[in-house]
Amino acid sequence: MRLTDTLKPQNILVPLLAETKNEAISELVSLLAKNGEIQDAKAVLDAVLEREMTRTTGIGNGLAIPHGKTSGTAQLVMAIGKAASPIDFQSIDGRPVSVVWLLASPPDKTGPHIHALARISRLMTIDKFRAALNQATTPQEIYDAIVQQENAL
Repeated sequence: MRLTDTLKPQNILVPLLAETKNEAISELVSLLAKNGEIQDAKAVLDAVLEREMTRTTGIGNGLAIPHGKTSGTAQLVMAIGKAASPIDFQSIDGRPVSVVWLLASPPDKTGPHIHALARISRLMTIDKFRAALNQATTPQEIYDAIVQQENAL
């Protein structure tokens, strides 16, 4: 699975203005709704926030991957936000988050959802890729860094 088959540059937000994890999630869901990617923004937001309450999606290395399964979308959708200032996501490494990668998918399409989570996690273990994301100042630079890293795999 290539993340760039699902991720669109217009669904990348730089800067993400949120100061809390709930605001960050809401801001990215709103972006997906504005771009016509989801059918029910409230259902998507509720699903992602409910999942976040069970366990943090701050996986370390400055990344959080909030996600949820919901009937608010017909297929896997994703959005990325790069925070203007780091956000406390109660990450497993105790460090704040700079990159928030949100996923939502319908409950009956678990495969693509799991593959996307695994792919994102794998990319974020690559120091050069994390550095590229941290240095990016535009949505296109983030998208290009993802394309470049996926091509290198």
